[in-house]
Formats: sequence, structure tokens, C-alpha cells
Amino acid sequence: MLKILSGFFLGLLFTAFMAYIMAPSLMFHERVSPFGLEETVARIQQNIQNTGNGWSLSGLRDPAKAVQKDGSNTLPVLMIEACSTKYSAPILKDDSVRFLSILMPCKISVYKKNDGKTYIGNMNAGLMGKMFGPMVGEVMSHVAADQAKFLQFDPSKPAPEMIRGSSGGDAKGGAGGGGGGC
Repeated sequence: MLKILSGFFLGLLFTAFMAYIMAPSLMFHERVSPFGLEETVARIQQNIQNTGNGWSLSGLRDPAKAVQKDGSNTLPVLMIEACSTKYSAPILKDDSVRFLSILMPCKISVYKKNDGKTYIGNMNAGLMGKMFGPMVGEVMSHVAADQAKFLQFDPSKPAPEMIRGSSGGDAKGGAGGGGGGC
């Protein structure tokens, strides 16, 4: 009996340890971009605008700028913000999951690392959605499918211009038909 209990608890510890180690790679995706920072941002912005499903750009933030203003040196980081009222509306209308508004708008981070490469980081929307019940899981599965489209690049097409709107969007900032936010 002691062997069975010991094996059970060792199995639990191993499972917990593996979940702790693997959780970050499951919750977030990181990939190397085939382009530089600004071209990657511009291509993602264009893909967001062309995806449909109510997606619009709601901002472009530069969190590295605040760190640099404080006197620290950091590599570039740009955060693209986009929202689809088609997907945000069901969540914002439901009191039981409205707290998930903290995840809105959808953010995709484009940044440089010390290896000189440009990287793209985003949340695993499909997995995150499954943790909050069937309605949110369904909505976030659509968000995940659209996010995959945001990150498909056709290198044979010329690079678009990066849209340098501020958070909240303006006419040039690509606020689009969604009103610039969620």
C-alpha cells in the first residue's frame, strides 16, 4: 500500500513539475520573423486589416520607449493592438466573464533580442479561452484562427508602410470601422 501511495504522490509531483515547466510555452507563442522589426509590424497590421471578422487596429505601443526615458537601454519592442467587436461583444455582455476584458484588445508583440533577430510573441488565445468555459472557448477559438492569419507572411508581396497611430487610434492610426478599440 505504501508503494502505491508513494507512486501516486511521485506521479502528482512529476505532473505538477512538468506543468510548471511547460505552461509558459503552452500559454504563449514566440517565433522568429523573417523580416526586420518595422516590416514585421507593418505586415501584421496589414494582415489584421485584411482578415475581416470586424478586426481593426486600435493602437501601436512602444513600451521600450518608457524604459529608455528612465535612462535604461533596451532593445526595441512594439505592441500591435487590435480588436474585433464581433468577438469582444459576447464576452463584454456577459457579467460572469466580463473580467476577461483585461485581455482586450488582442496584442501581438514584435521585438528584437540580443541575437539580432526579430521575434513575434502572442498569447495562445485558443488554450486560454478553454479555461473559461464553452462560450469563451468558442469565441477565443475564432480569435486564435484569425491570429494565425495575422502572422502569415507572403514575402513575394512588397512590404506595406507601418501605421504609427497612437493607442486608441486615429485616422492614420488604423482605428478602422471598429472605432479604434474594444
